[in-house]
Amino acid sequence: MDDDRSLKALGLADAPRDHPLLYPGAWPSDSGLLDGDRLLPLDRLVYDDRVPVLAVGSNACPGQLRHKMDEFDLVSPLPMVKARVTGLDVGVSAHVSRMGYVSASPFQAPGHVRELFLTWLDDEQVAVVDASEGVPAPKGHYGRAWLPAPDVRIELADGTALPGAFAYVNRHGVLHDGTGAPRTHPGQRALLTELLVGSPRLRELFGVTPEEFCARARADAGLCERGTRLFAAEKLVTASGLEGYLRVQPG
Repeated sequence: MDDDRSLKALGLADAPRDHPLLYPGAWPSDSGLLDGDRLLPLDRLVYDDRVPVLAVGSNACPGQLRHKMDEFDLVSPLPMVKARVTGLDVGVSAHVSRMGYVSASPFQAPGHVRELFLTWLDDEQVAVVDASEGVPAPKGHYGRAWLPAPDVRIELADGTALPGAFAYVNRHGVLHDGTGAPRTHPGQRALLTELLVGSPRLRELFGVTPEEFCARARADAGLCERGTRLFAAEKLVTASGLEGYLRVQPG
């Protein structure tokens, strides 16, 4: 019986696309194979026939990935492998998403170690996730950047060290913490509360509570664009340090 491996039973079913204040959504406790609405055990950690993509936000949430794949009727399994990553941390993207949240984006953090999920995507899955991140769009928010070792070190549970992996890097930059350094993403409710308290102009656009922010952002793409411009106008934005990798591909 696989009922106990269902996303619902594991607490992994809710997608931030449907519940923006849950962003980045629930991540699995360990590596697994996303197969339909189940998260099954893996038989290996490396998939040479697939593309390795680090997930720093909701792409590590099985419910969100399932939502994205369902949009395009993709049913192929998707391996999600827990990895120890050195050289990155998870920051705050300098744009307001039409999904109603302010999403995550990686930034360069030499020597910093944290656990992230590595998603091994087939070609169709890469196309779907690229599209969801705006990669093909001229004004899309993210580019997919190859992060090579040793600049970014990715170690798996069996000791394998990868030669690199892709990650989605925000083309706008990331929000800083007030000192000019990138701020880390604390989760959506805490983030929106901090941003709204700190900016009267943001409150004028999006209201005074995280709930209001999400509702207004989801209802108005133009308002999201104004919010994105406001981040820059209020000088809340800094570089992630990863921009140069957007022009480098594995060779």
